[in-house]
Amino acid sequence: MMQTSMWFRRRAGRVATAAFGLTLLAALAALAMAAASLAAEEETTARWKATDPPNQPIGEAKGIFPGRVVWTHNPDAAQWDGNTESGGWYEDRFTDPKRAAAMLSETLQLLTGAKTDAEAWDALFRHYNRAHGRGDVGYKPGEKLAIKVNMNCSKRRPDFKEGSYNTPQLTMALLRQLVKTAGVPETDIVVYDASRWVGDAVFLPARAEFPGIRIGDREGTEGRFEVQPDKSVALHFADPSVADSGTTYLPACVTAATYLINAAVLKGHSLAAVTLPAKNHFGSVYRDSEQARKTHNGWNPGNMHDAIMVRTRPMGSYNPLVELMGHKDLGGKTILYLIDGLYAAPHQGKLPERWESSPFNGHWTASVFASQDPVAIESVAVDLCGAEKTQVQMVGTVDNYLHEAALANEPPSHARYDPEGDGTPLGSLGVHEHWNNAEKKQYSRDLGTGKGIELIRAGAK
Repeated sequence: MMQTSMWFRRRAGRVATAAFGLTLLAALAALAMAAASLAAEEETTARWKATDPPNQPIGEAKGIFPGRVVWTHNPDAAQWDGNTESGGWYEDRFTDPKRAAAMLSETLQLLTGAKTDAEAWDALFRHYNRAHGRGDVGYKPGEKLAIKVNMNCSKRRPDFKEGSYNTPQLTMALLRQLVKTAGVPETDIVVYDASRWVGDAVFLPARAEFPGIRIGDREGTEGRFEVQPDKSVALHFADPSVADSGTTYLPACVTAATYLINAAVLKGHSLAAVTLPAKNHFGSVYRDSEQARKTHNGWNPGNMHDAIMVRTRPMGSYNPLVELMGHKDLGGKTILYLIDGLYAAPHQGKLPERWESSPFNGHWTASVFASQDPVAIESVAVDLCGAEKTQVQMVGTVDNYLHEAALANEPPSHARYDPEGDGTPLGSLGVHEHWNNAEKKQYSRDLGTGKGIELIRAGAK
């Protein structure tokens, strides 16, 4: 009996030891799997670095001066103290309207090679009309012009602690240029963001000075008009996994316009890493499904979210931003790409942050960017964001969409981009390349080595 009991104790001990060994092995295996998963995640979310070498342009440069991007920088234009208890960045006492207007003027003249602002606008309109087979003509009264602003974070009543959107100062400078210099009647201008609210910070000064300009948003209350979709003009997606292809519609105020100005902002983004002129048109798409109407009154781009995820999608992936950039009623109507970079934000829902990189050196970005080439201007902005540590969303395949857009005729993804669904695929939408380095910030046309981007820098360096 005693021997039997001892045998059971020894047997139990061996079983326990074996069980412990198995448990230890399982734990080690789990730790190894977790470590591998973490390493893969870190690799996927590592800070972005360009995969293509510097100064190797791809695509076809656009513009009066092909591939030209103008960057005007003046630290005195943006002097907000950052204190959300005492005021907001959008106030005139912090953001100088005169300096913002001067920056826009200089930018327009450098972009077109003109000696006056009036000549600059005439050059922009004439170049567009020649390129679209409309003859060597400038703007004619009666032709509608739409301006797409980015009002993400805007509320009806300004809030010091809210995020960032187009500055009232640069927006007003643009409207004054159009009405007083370019000769566009107020009644021919529409300012809109279909998926957001155009808040009082922008609306009130615009309405006070230019009562004839129509300003539209998703609700259309208090003097704004409610943006309506044109269900005869749809967006078609090359990837069948993107829902509502052919039933994603554009704003009627855009399809009725002859010209468009894409007035974007300088921001990071949690899905796409950056939100610049291309992604600005996420505020220009309407879906008539019940799910889409539950938010933003149908002006809901959620069907495209998975396809712009830079953290999970590899280089050479399809991207619907290309279809927004190339649609005949969006990029196809755009005479000017403008980025309001007086203040930059690290995320679509965050307040502006000062930049540490040169030439900002702990100050606000205080910059204005302009181009006629939609790919070139975003390439420059991506390089700038990539060099800035506060732009924490710069991870993953950030510039994949720029490769796709520059080579839209033969994209790395092999997608057939035909945003109108008319059987005619897109050609190259512009030129993409990366600068030589973050110190010199030079592109191939600056160096005289290629037909890529030319970066003209103005103001304080």
